[in-house]
Amino acid sequence: MTENIIAGDARAPGNRPRLAGYIPLLVFLVMAVFFAIGLTMNPRDIPSPLIGKPVPEFRLPPVQGRTLGLASADLRGQVSMVNVFASWCVACREEHPVLMGLQQKGIVPIHGLNYKDKPDDAQAWLDQLGDPYTRTGADISGRVAIDWGVYGVPETFIIDRDGRIAHKHIGAITPEALRKTIMPIIDKLQKS
Repeated sequence: MTENIIAGDARAPGNRPRLAGYIPLLVFLVMAVFFAIGLTMNPRDIPSPLIGKPVPEFRLPPVQGRTLGLASADLRGQVSMVNVFASWCVACREEHPVLMGLQQKGIVPIHGLNYKDKPDDAQAWLDQLGDPYTRTGADISGRVAIDWGVYGVPETFIIDRDGRIAHKHIGAITPEALRKTIMPIIDKLQKS
């Protein structure tokens, strides 16, 4: 007790407040709040830093069995879509009928960026399911997709007449996403 009085603390050693013991609880509560907020967010709404910027400069050879490759110069002059896909991608297979339907209507040119695919597999996939693409570039190394900021496949970009990225859709295009989000953007760009 004498030591506590000398140090300026008249309380007994067992009565001292232990604020340091509450720090882990406080850290846990802060993390829980951020986690709860994160659960309410849609991962498809990740903004792309490339929105409003010109498409990255690139030139890709055609997918095996196709004659037209894809380059940044091909994406100027008209509103278009660039769909990043791969034969090994399950969600790409799910969205493929939507792309085929859009291609049959002739509303907008759809270009394909084939991501990290084996040439034979990409060709067989397009031959079997149909080819909705006006041009299809083979990005075997994945370098071009990285320059576009692709997180995974499928991803689809809407490009304006000036070759600027106007919108990025992450994940498979569903009929609902096409109707509610993608087509209004395309219509607006085509009218402006």
